[in-house]
Amino acid sequence: MTRCPIPFDRDHGAEAATRFADLAPELAELLTGAAGCSPYLKGLMEREEEWLRAALADSPEAAFEAAIAPEGDGDPGDALRRAKRRVALIAGLADLAGVWSLEEVTGALTRFAENATDRALKYHVGREIARGKLPGASEDDIETAGGAVAIAMGKMGAGELNYSSDIDLIMLFDESRYERDDFHEARASLVRATRRMSATLSEMTAEGYVFRTDLRLRPDPAVTPVILSMAAAEAYYESLGRTWERAAHIKARPCAGDIAAGEAYLDRLTPFVWRKHLDFAAIQDAHDMRLRIREHKGLGGPITLEGHDMKLGRGGIREIEFFTQTRQLISGGRDPSLRLRATVPGLAALAGGNWVPEDVAEVLAMHYRGHREIEHRVQMVRDAQTHALPGSAGGFRRIVNMSGEDDVAAWRERLRDALAEVHELTEGFFAPEERITAAPVLHADDEEIVDRWRNYPACRSARAAGIFERLKPDILARLHKAARPREALVQFDAFLRGLPAGVQVFSLFDANPALVDLIVDIAATAPALAVYLGRNSQVLDAVIGGDFFADWPGLHWLADDLGARLEELSEDYEAQLDAARRWLKEWHFRVGVHHLRGLVTGREAGAQYSDLAEAVLSALWPVVVTQFSRKHGAPPGRGAVLIGMGSLGARTISSTSDLDLIVIYDADGVEESQGPRPLTARPYYARLTQAMVTALTAPMPEGKLYEVDMRLRPSGRQGPVATGLDSFAAYQRDEAWTWEHLALTRARPVAGNMEIGADVEAVRAEVLRRDRDPGATIRDVVEMRARIAEAKGTAGPLAAKVGPGRLQDIELVAQCAAVLAQDCPRDVEGQIGSGVEIRWLTQGEAEAMLAAYDLLWRMQAAAKLLTEGALDLEAVGTGGREFLLRETGMDSAEALTREVEARAEAARAAIEAALARLPGEA
Repeated sequence: MTRCPIPFDRDHGAEAATRFADLAPELAELLTGAAGCSPYLKGLMEREEEWLRAALADSPEAAFEAAIAPEGDGDPGDALRRAKRRVALIAGLADLAGVWSLEEVTGALTRFAENATDRALKYHVGREIARGKLPGASEDDIETAGGAVAIAMGKMGAGELNYSSDIDLIMLFDESRYERDDFHEARASLVRATRRMSATLSEMTAEGYVFRTDLRLRPDPAVTPVILSMAAAEAYYESLGRTWERAAHIKARPCAGDIAAGEAYLDRLTPFVWRKHLDFAAIQDAHDMRLRIREHKGLGGPITLEGHDMKLGRGGIREIEFFTQTRQLISGGRDPSLRLRATVPGLAALAGGNWVPEDVAEVLAMHYRGHREIEHRVQMVRDAQTHALPGSAGGFRRIVNMSGEDDVAAWRERLRDALAEVHELTEGFFAPEERITAAPVLHADDEEIVDRWRNYPACRSARAAGIFERLKPDILARLHKAARPREALVQFDAFLRGLPAGVQVFSLFDANPALVDLIVDIAATAPALAVYLGRNSQVLDAVIGGDFFADWPGLHWLADDLGARLEELSEDYEAQLDAARRWLKEWHFRVGVHHLRGLVTGREAGAQYSDLAEAVLSALWPVVVTQFSRKHGAPPGRGAVLIGMGSLGARTISSTSDLDLIVIYDADGVEESQGPRPLTARPYYARLTQAMVTALTAPMPEGKLYEVDMRLRPSGRQGPVATGLDSFAAYQRDEAWTWEHLALTRARPVAGNMEIGADVEAVRAEVLRRDRDPGATIRDVVEMRARIAEAKGTAGPLAAKVGPGRLQDIELVAQCAAVLAQDCPRDVEGQIGSGVEIRWLTQGEAEAMLAAYDLLWRMQAAAKLLTEGALDLEAVGTGGREFLLRETGMDSAEALTREVEARAEAARAAIEAALARLPGEA
C-alpha cells in the first residue's frame, strides 16, 4: 500500500472500523477510509463481507481471478452481477490503496467486461442453437458464438475502462458461415441473442447490474439491426465511413465471441482506418472533430473547478485522447508503429516517431493518468456514470480525502494547473480556422449557432459543404425576415442537426428555392415539425413531386396507391412494412404542412389523418393475412373485420393519435384453417390480430406506423384480442356495460371483410336502438364522469382534452345523448343534435357544448404540430402563437385563454344541467 483514503464521513468510517476491527491494522485503516468516503464501497463491503474477508487474505490479483470465475453452465446473469460487485470492490480498494496502477485498474475492469460480454453472448447464442433457431449450428458452434463477435470500442477497446463506465460494442457476425438461403433466419436468431446479451449485461435486478451496454456505434444505428453482417459493415465503411468513425476504430478490438473472425474483419478494415495519403478534406474533417468537442459545455472561458467535467471539459481527458487519436489518424497510415489502442502508449509512440515532442507526450501522459484517477474517485462515491467534479466544498473535500490527502487548497491548485497545461499544449497544435463571412450580419449568439453548422453530419462531405456555403447567405436572409428571427434560426438549427446527410437535400434547395421558404416557415412556426423533418428529410422528395399542394385525393385513392406499392414488394414482407411507413410519413408531412400554411383547417386535417389511418389499415390487412396464411393457411370461414373505435371511428384523428381497434371474425362453422401449421379458429384469429398489431407498432428502420389500443374490445384487457361475431353480438346484447355502449356509438368498420362489417353495424344499430332505462344510463355516466375526473385530475387553462367542459367531457355526454336517443350518429355534432331532438338538451346547451368543442378541437389540432407536451404559449414561440391564434380566430394569447375558459365553463354548466334531468324534460 502506497496511500490510504482519509474518512470524510467519520460515522461511516467508524462503522467499518468496528465491523473489520479484527483485520490487520493497515487493512482496517483502508476499509475505514474507503467506507468513510464512498457510500457505494461501504455498501459493497457490508453486502460482500464474507467474500471480502477471504479476498483480503490473499493478493488482489487472486481475489480478482476468483471473482470472475464462472459459476456453472446456466444463465450467467446473476453470477455476473455478483462478480461485478466483487470486481468493483477489489478494484476500488486496490486503486485507493495505490496497490494497482491506473493501467492495472482499468485493465482489470476491461478484462471483466470482456469476460462478462463473452459469457453472456455465448450463453444466449447457445440457447438459440439449442432451440434449433440458428440454421446449421450445433453445440460445437457455441464456443465461437455462431460467428458472432463483439467489437469493443472506446475505452473498452483500448483496455482503459473507467470505474463506472458503460461499454461500447459493435456487434457483427460472419455471414460466410451460413448458406445464402439461411442468412435472414441466422441474422434474426443472432439479433435475438444480441438483444438478450445486452439485457443480461444492462438490466438492474436485486443483484445489481453488470455493465450499461451501448450498441449505437454501429453503422447507421437508427436504421440497422443490433448486429450486422461483416459484409454489410465493410460496405458501409468503404462507401460512407466518416472521419470520426475512422478515429473510433483506432481503439476497436474483438472482445467476445468469434475472436478470430473479428480480427480478420478488422484486418480487412485497415485501409479504411489507416489511409496512406490524407487529402485536404480528411485533414479538415479532423479539424472539424476538434471543433465539435469544443462546443461541449465547459470548454469555453476560464476553468472553474466546481462542476468541471474531467472528461469533456477544458483541459480534460477527451482533449488528451483527441490530441493523440488525431495525430495517429493523420500519421498512422505511413507509420504502422502508431497503430496502438491505448492513449499513453499512443503518446509514447508518437514521441518515439518524432511526430510530437517527447516532453509534450510525457506531460500529457502524466496528466492523463492524474485525470483518470480523479475521474475514478468521482465515480466511486456512488457508482455514478459521471465525470463532473463536485459543486460544493464538502464534495471536494470528500474527493481529496479519498485521494489520501487533506489539503484541499493545494489539491485544487495542482488540478487547476494541470487542466490549464493540458489545454495549452493541445490547443497549440491546431491552427485557427478561417472564418467565412455570411450575410446578413448576425448577433454573436447567432453566429455561434451558424458556426457549428459545418460540423453537422449533413455538411460532412466537401460537396455538401460547398453547396450549403453557397445557399447559406440566402437561408440566413430568409430566416432574418421571420417574425422572430432568433426562434426561426434555433429551429432551423434543429432541422439541420437532424439531417443524416446533406448533399441530396441541399441540392434540392439549390434547385427549388421555394423549399427554403417552406423550411423557414416550418422552423419559424412548428418546432416539432422541423425536428421531424430533420430526421425524415426524405419526405422532401414528395414536396417537389408536382402534386404536393394539390387537392386531397381521398380515402379510396390513398388506399389503392398504398396497396399498389405493397403489391410490388409482395415477396418481401419486411420491405412492405417499411414501405408503408415511408408512405405514411410523406402523407403525414403533407397534411401537417397544409395545416400549417392554412390550406386546410384543423377539422379538415383531422379528416385527412383519419383517411391515412384507414388507408394504412385497409392496405396492410391483406398483406398481413397473406403473410400469416403462408404458415397457417387461409382464414377459416368468412374472415375478419377491423372496427375503428374512438377517434378513428369518429374520424377525428390528430397528428399524434393512436388507433383504437377491435377485431371481429366469423369462422362460419369452419373449425380449423388449412395450412402447414393449421390452427383452430379462435387461436388463428387471435394470432392474426397480434400479427397485425405488430405490423403497425413494430419499430423498424422507418419507424412505427401507429400505436394501437385494443382495450375497447369485449371484456377489455381480459377478453380475447379477436372476438367471434356471435360472441360479440351476445356480449353487446347481454353483458356490456353502459360505457361499452357509449363507445359503440363511434364504432365503424375500417378494413377487412366488409360483409362482416355490415353484420357488426347491424348489431350496433340493434343494441343502440333498444329500450333502456334513461335514469340508470345517466347515473352511470355521472359515475363515469366522476371517475375520469378523479383519475385525470385538473389541467391547465389551455388543456383541450381533460377537464370539465373539455373535449373528453363533451364527447362523453354526446355519446350518452346518442344512446338515450336510440340513434346511431358517430360524430359529436350529430350525437348532440340527437340529444336536442329527444329534449334532453336545450338548444342553448347544445350550442354551448358545440362552441367549446369546436374551439378546443381546433386548438388541440394546432398544438399537436407545435409541441409534444402540454400547450405552453410562451414555449411555442411567436410563430407558434400566431399559428394558434389564426387557427382559433383569436387576436391575442390572453384572448385565447379567456375564450377557452369561458367556453369550457359554459359547456360544463350545460353538461351538468343535462345530467340532472331525464329526456323530455328540457
